[in-house]
Order: sequence, then C-alpha cells, then structure tokens
Amino acid sequence: MASSESTGASHIGIHFGMIRTVSTQIAVRLPDAMVAFLDRAVASGVATSRAAVVASAVEREMRRQAAERDADILRRQGTEDDLDGLVAWTVDHVAIED
Repeated sequence: MASSESTGASHIGIHFGMIRTVSTQIAVRLPDAMVAFLDRAVASGVATSRAAVVASAVEREMRRQAAERDADILRRQGTEDDLDGLVAWTVDHVAIED
C-alpha cells in the first residue's frame, strides 16, 4: 500500500492556486530532557512549536541519510560522469572573461 497513511509521509498539493501541506499527527515518547529542550526552544522563540523542532530534526536526518546514500554511490561508482569530456573540451576551447 503506497498511501500516505501507510508511509506516514506528508504531501504537498495545489488546491485552488494555493500550496497546502497535509500532515499526520503522531504520538512520540521522548526523554524528559528532550521535552524540556523543545519547551525551551518554543519559550525562547527559537521555534514556533514542539512539532516544528521535531519536523526540522527529521528533515535534517532525511537529508543526512540521502547524502550518505549519495556518498555510497560515489564510493562504488567513482566521480567520473558523462559530462567530464564536455568540461575538458570547454576548458581547452572557451575563453571566460572576468
């Protein structure tokens, strides 16, 4: 099943020319120290809500995991790609002025 209910994923959609984000509410158990951190962030104005801090942390983790996958691909396949020849040709044949 690939629905947002099964994956817990958020979706961005366009409705009457406006972008809207659909989200799913979840319950998460956190240690007291983490909850205190969230509350301090909200109280000090660093974050608008506990959920905003958690969402930011999850987004950062998603980017970190994507970067890790990309690095793994580069380790396995190397950094050479199909544009290397074009870059080499450009360096030899095109003058760039400051």
